[in-house]
Amino acid sequence: MHTGKSDDEVQGARSQRAPFDLGDLPEGFYDDPYPTYRYLRDTTPLLWLPDGSLFITRYADVLEVYKDTTVFSSDKTVEFKPKFGDSALYEHHTTSLVFNDPPLHTRVRRLLVGALNPKAIDRLQAGLAAHVDSLLERIAEQGTADLIEDFAAAIPVEIIGNLLDVPRQERGPLRDWSLAILTALEPTITAEQRERGNRCVEEFVQYLRGLVAARRVKPGNPEIDVLTRLIQGEVGGQRLTETELYQNCIFILNAGHETTTNLIGNALVALAQQPDVRALLVSRPELIDSAVEEFLRFESPNQLGNRATTVDCELGGLALPRGTRVNICIGGANRDPEQFPDPDRLDILRTPNRHLAFGWGAHLCAGMNLARLEGRIALSRFLARYPHYALEGAPVRSRRARFRGFTKVPSRLGGPTNLTPPL
Repeated sequence: MHTGKSDDEVQGARSQRAPFDLGDLPEGFYDDPYPTYRYLRDTTPLLWLPDGSLFITRYADVLEVYKDTTVFSSDKTVEFKPKFGDSALYEHHTTSLVFNDPPLHTRVRRLLVGALNPKAIDRLQAGLAAHVDSLLERIAEQGTADLIEDFAAAIPVEIIGNLLDVPRQERGPLRDWSLAILTALEPTITAEQRERGNRCVEEFVQYLRGLVAARRVKPGNPEIDVLTRLIQGEVGGQRLTETELYQNCIFILNAGHETTTNLIGNALVALAQQPDVRALLVSRPELIDSAVEEFLRFESPNQLGNRATTVDCELGGLALPRGTRVNICIGGANRDPEQFPDPDRLDILRTPNRHLAFGWGAHLCAGMNLARLEGRIALSRFLARYPHYALEGAPVRSRRARFRGFTKVPSRLGGPTNLTPPL
């Protein structure tokens, strides 16, 4: 990894810029970023951006960065200071699991992985299926539905609320809090978005103080209650501090909500736009597992990641000075033809499918199997009930570069069927 290249060579590489800037994206990019990713991958796969950071789009380079957590750090205490200052957003995004290195990352991850073990996830299946069926019953009465508001977004909030044992009558603000906090991670944000994100972190923490206090008085079963597990759990004789506890509860909601909502919404839109693929999945529901993996690859819910180099190093033949910020283009890597033949085709039979939608290595998403379960049950039961649904007008994109999804997907459901949906 270490390089002996001269400063002149490094500066020469820095000067090779393409017309792309994460801080100034054209409007059409949000509708379809993949032609841009393809162009960059073909012409400048390691691209220096105007702000001095690096943008990488090749699968092999992204995988190398994911694998080497010593050289490519997830710690954001330096990077986020100019963006957030001393604020609630800064405290949250520099304390949560995803933006940290060991030892904090190790302690929190072990607690979460233990709570989201296969047996615990299996226990969620029946309740998840019942919740999905109740949503399908509700929209059946309408004949039309917004596939985001009425379906996709209503599933993960319920599941995460159950994992943390948030009283159902208190779950109303959770989604809005999550969206505001995650929007602050976009490459550029307005002053209003920053203020709203800070306010939502503060409101969320205030709510959690009461929830945690009540759980300490009356603990739940740590085998199924993630909050009790985080309160009581120890790794190496250490428990989470109050700040770590609150901020990682927020992270659990944010990560579980956004990825799954986008997975389900993106999949339903893609299937509506490609009726031949939908017909195949409806006729062969046993393909749902491979279909979910392909939806994750084809329209990755999280399109961008970030790292920073801890030493002078080399990536893909390019010298990187210590402190280089690296933008990981997950959406571009998951459409790299060197890894995925015919990458712009939605192929639910694709195998192998080693996509990077959940990251890789030490930072592999702790809740990925839960997200897969939610996607599998939601999509299979929706298609079994409404195999002929159709979009009603153009879906509305969320206009975000990092998190790819929709805010509204108006649809006509068509007549329900009597197909038996699998668990």
